[in-house]
Amino acid sequence: MRLHSGETEAVGWRVVTLRDALRQLRDAAPDAIGRPRVIAIDGRGGAGKTTLAERLRKVVPNSAIVHTDDIAWNQAYFDWGAALVENILQPLHRGEAVAFRPEAWITHHRPGSITIPAGADVIWIEGTGVIREETAPWLDASVWMQGDLDEQERRLAVRDGHSPGQLEHLANWLLEELPFMLREQPWARADMIVAGPPQIDYDPDTELVIAPPTGH
Repeated sequence: MRLHSGETEAVGWRVVTLRDALRQLRDAAPDAIGRPRVIAIDGRGGAGKTTLAERLRKVVPNSAIVHTDDIAWNQAYFDWGAALVENILQPLHRGEAVAFRPEAWITHHRPGSITIPAGADVIWIEGTGVIREETAPWLDASVWMQGDLDEQERRLAVRDGHSPGQLEHLANWLLEELPFMLREQPWARADMIVAGPPQIDYDPDTELVIAPPTGH
């Protein structure tokens, strides 16, 4: 398996139910009084973060998902940590609802806002680069999706297409992603490692393939 430089390959992979995985994440998170638990899902493009977040959201009906791609829309690939903390994570920790229009949304006339109602049990924050030193004080638990980089890049190309513009976007993304990941090493901060995509048989409707954290 080809991994990021500095990333430790997880061992002890096993199949668990989604509910058992959720229980482990709740156990890793401190009690949240008057606010939702905030759980991050990180991994490379093509690892399956959005799919995993949606599967977990269904297990916790009173939960919501924040996609960092929405915060990063029409901005630098990874220079959105302060906006996430100030406009989403800090209000959530105060037990407040969120209605955030990033500056680029206003500039480019994108309608709507990133909206999270008050009173949710869990907020899933998914996106490449969400587990970082800047966000660490505001995350209750976190997941790193580990997988073969070649396979994840293939899945990303299939998802986004092979046009010259998309290939240029992917190349520019990798130029920023690789040094960012080497610096932040999100896999070492995560409370759970999830296979993305798994190499062993499992039921994608009800189960996950997980491994113990590599950095704890």
